Amino acid sequence: MDAEARFDEIVEDLAPRGVLPGALFGARSLTVEGTAFACLKGGQLAVKLGHGTVAHTDALALDGASLFDPSGKGRPFKDWVAVPMDESGTWGRLAEAGLDALGGAA
Repeated sequence: MDAEARFDEIVEDLAPRGVLPGALFGARSLTVEGTAFACLKGGQLAVKLGHGTVAHTDALALDGASLFDPSGKGRPFKDWVAVPMDESGTWGRLAEAGLDALGGAA
């Protein structure tokens, strides 16, 4: 399965919670009530988890994960973690954590 197909699965899984596909940083995103909390960029899922949270710390500990730098110019967003396709088995859980961090729909 490629990153796009995995992302589509996550959109479908989270749709009952009010999640819709959107666009952010020139990439496909997950949104709820117009607010993006995750996006697929460069074969990685980037999720806004909140700097210093357990979810953020755990995500950064995954192989190949890093702070998300959408511009690629060395200015990463401290609240966002980018997780590579090799860790796509964690993407669903991370997307749920990002939604929960927003206080997403039940």
